[in-house]
Parts: sequence; structure tokens; C-alpha cells
Amino acid sequence: MEISLRELAKLLDGKVVGDGDVLITGVAGIKEARPGDITFLANPRYETYTRTTKASAVIVDQNHGSVDKPLIQNSNPYYAFLKAVKVFHGEQEDVLSGIHETAVIGERVKLGENVSLGPYTVIRDGVEIGDGCVVKAGSYIGSRSRLGRQVLIYPNVTVREDSILGDRVIIHSGTVVGSDGFGYAKDGGAYHKIPQVGNVVIEDDVEIGSNVAIDRATIGTTLIKKGVKIDNLVQIAHNVRIGENSIIIAQVGISGSTEIGSDVVLAGQAGLVGHIKIGDNARVGSQAGVTKSVPANTSVSGYPAQPHSLSKRLHASLQRLPDLIKRVRNLEKKLEELGEKSGK
Repeated sequence: MEISLRELAKLLDGKVVGDGDVLITGVAGIKEARPGDITFLANPRYETYTRTTKASAVIVDQNHGSVDKPLIQNSNPYYAFLKAVKVFHGEQEDVLSGIHETAVIGERVKLGENVSLGPYTVIRDGVEIGDGCVVKAGSYIGSRSRLGRQVLIYPNVTVREDSILGDRVIIHSGTVVGSDGFGYAKDGGAYHKIPQVGNVVIEDDVEIGSNVAIDRATIGTTLIKKGVKIDNLVQIAHNVRIGENSIIIAQVGISGSTEIGSDVVLAGQAGLVGHIKIGDNARVGSQAGVTKSVPANTSVSGYPAQPHSLSKRLHASLQRLPDLIKRVRNLEKKLEELGEKSGK
């Protein structure tokens, strides 16, 4: 494919600065780009690469105009680059068609129009699947579950009974939705399993990565609200509620009955105890241990999680601790020597 920078800018809702007739034949990262490629600058850390990149053009924000390349200016260069990738490569997704002969379909199942069921999929009794859904090979949809329109289930996903998925939900391989919550009562020296009779509700436009576990509620609903994006290897326990457009990054663990607000970011490997609230627009740093509720519009990090500015100072102080200990020991030694001299 070959397109002029001027034509591409129209598709990206951007403004051309420089030669709009330069021909673009592909997209690439700023370090890997070759002549004919268009790349992007969204992070100031990569600004030095604009002087060495071999790309023929760069997508930048509206405050950049001094890069010595033809430009497309856009207020959101990362999103504009995403659209450029789609221009050259489409969605890069193989399209299934129809119902494979090995699919197992239970009783009272309702299938919408243009539904695709891959090899060895299992659809249990009473399931409802909306128009345009794709369930790929080896996936399991439990009894009485409901899938909205244009849901995409990758191979080897398990959606347990009574789960409800909204429109345009994407779930990647290895994920389990609706697994039993971790609940036991001890009596007579033994642990007895508490029945997990709730469900999971996932609203519209949620994407869930690979090998995620989302537990059903003990009673009631574990809720993932619309627009949430969940990375790989995340654990979401029973009765958790996650607000709209929140981002949950890899290896996060959220304990039971915790409430996450809207537009929250939980960075990688953060761990949250149960029965706390994380306010809207909060930011939780990577590997943070959150032991109490976090107010809205705040950033926390460290263990136990503290306001980020305080956590950085504490971390910096810890780095100086070995030197401080050495200085204290030297002072103690000098005091002892002074004491011995004064005693004489």
C-alpha cells in the first residue's frame, strides 16, 4: 500500500507540516523505522530519536513543529498511530465462519445472526449469544450465561455458568470468568467450602488479557464496568467492583469485596487487601501493597502504600541507611574512646 502524507493526515484527523506529497508505505517504531515508514512521538523520552530515525514522517502532538521531518500533528499521537496501523494492516484477525461440526451445543441455546463457534467449543444449556459473536476453538460457555453483540472469545477460555458479558467484550486465551471465589469456614479443625452462588457481570467494551481469573461473587455480583482494560495474569476476587475505564496491569491481585473507582490505574504487581475502596482517578504504583482505602485523585506507591511523594522520600532514605549505620557506629566508637580518655 502507498499513500501520500496529506491523504494519510485526513484519515488520522491530523494536520500536515512540511511535504504533504511524501509517500508512506508502512508504519514502524521510531527506532526501527525505515524510509517509507511513518512513526510517532508520544513520550518525551524518545524525542532524541527524532534526529536519527530513518522514518519518512513522524506523528507528533500539536506542540511539536521543529522535528526535521514531514509531520502529522495530532493532539493524541499515540491514538493517531494506532489508526495508521489499521490503515496499513487492518485488524489482523482471521474471521471464522459459521458453526464448526465439532461444536457441542446444549438445549435452549439462543444464537444471534452471524455467530461463529470454533472447533470443540462447548455451549451449555440456556446460553444466549448475540449477533456477530466469535467463540474460538476449545472455549466453554457455561449454563445460562449471556453474551452481548460482537463478543470475541479466543481459544481455551472458560466462561462459567450465569456470567453476563456486554457488547464488544474481548477475552484472551487461558482466562477464566466466574471461577469460585476463595471462601472457607473453619469448624472442627477442618475448612469447609462456602458455596459461591453469585455471578460475574462484564459490561460493554471490556478487554481481558490472557490467564486472568475473575471470581464469581459469593452472593451477588462481581462487576467489571464498561471500558475496563485488564492485562495478563490478573486475579480479581469475589464481589470486587471495578469502575468504568479503569486499567489493571499485569499480575495485579485484588482481594474480595474491594471497590475500584472509575479511571483508576493499578500498575503491575500491585496487591490490594479486601474490603477497601480506591477512589476515582487514583493511581497505584507497581508492586504497591495497598492495605487501606485510597482517596480519589491521589497517587500511592510502596509497601505499605503511601502517597507517592512520601514513598519516594522514604525509598531514598532507605538507600542511605547503610552509610548512616556506618556513621553511627563510628560516632559510637569515638564516644567510647572519649569516655575512656575522660575516665583516666
